[in-house]
Amino acid sequence: MTAKKLLRVLSGERVDAAPIWLMRQAGRYLPEYRALRAEKGGFLELVNDSDAAAEVTLQPIRRFGFDGAILFSDILVVPHALGQDLWFEAGEGPRLAPKLVDTALESLTAAPQRLDPVYGTVTRVAAALPPEVTFLGFAGSPWTNATYMVAGQGSRDQSETRRMAYADPQAFQAIIDAIVAMTIDYLAKQIEAGVEAVQLFDSWAGSLSPAQFERWVIAPNAAIVAGLRERCPEAKIIGFPKGAGGKLAAYARETGVDAIGLDETVDPTWAHRELPAGMPVQGNLDPLALIAGGAELEAAATRVVDALRDRPHIFNLGHGIQQDTPIAHVEQLIAIVRGTAAA
Repeated sequence: MTAKKLLRVLSGERVDAAPIWLMRQAGRYLPEYRALRAEKGGFLELVNDSDAAAEVTLQPIRRFGFDGAILFSDILVVPHALGQDLWFEAGEGPRLAPKLVDTALESLTAAPQRLDPVYGTVTRVAAALPPEVTFLGFAGSPWTNATYMVAGQGSRDQSETRRMAYADPQAFQAIIDAIVAMTIDYLAKQIEAGVEAVQLFDSWAGSLSPAQFERWVIAPNAAIVAGLRERCPEAKIIGFPKGAGGKLAAYARETGVDAIGLDETVDPTWAHRELPAGMPVQGNLDPLALIAGGAELEAAATRVVDALRDRPHIFNLGHGIQQDTPIAHVEQLIAIVRGTAAA
């Protein structure tokens, strides 16, 4: 059996102190990241420079000694590989063109070679990680990637994409199917290059009605899990359908993922009661509690640990770490979770 604590938990083992990693742990709250990004000129420049992206992936491991290292990349590399142009507007976020709300998917020319820098990053990180650290890859789930592909950018309620899914479900299904196929290949190649587990991020899963959630979240993620397991039978897969709420149990039962990530709005006591017995759970500290620090952080983190003590648990945030998070608070959190905080 592997000695890596995080992989043991993903295999269904309960351990004394939950392994810990944080979503977006490689990023803007770290001065070493900000310095490298300024040197390289921007976010996409970092992502597409395998040496730089590997360095960013390793920075929080060196500083904090997390149990998991998350690949530094972006979910929108898959739409980019499907043929859309990708860029970031300063202060406004990512943009994709042409928008699929008014351009046919068939007009795009797939460019899977655009993913090659990511595989280069994986190879470099896998060779440099400490032996006890689990290497996590990831991809955006089909619904979330489709919302960007259709609208050309992020939105508050994904209205444009939801309208298309109702108005022309056949065309929208074709978009989802293309994302599924590309994602299976992308994650399989991450695993072949050295990642040991992967996470599917469905950041906008909470915007869908129950029936639409079944069709556009559960079914495509189940297809990815099945396809990836054909390619990589030992793959460990974490599903993170942010905002799923009461639909989490159905997602857990029907997608086939090994573990479920909880966002910060989910009561971990409820999750322990409602999710399949023995299924590993990841989460789910509010990122703002981490910013608060002190007694509030200790109380919030302890509540999560206590609620999930009787099942396999990976400690994480309920969403990505905020850029104004004090480094000392991250150190405090690690001490709490590992049981070394001052009494």
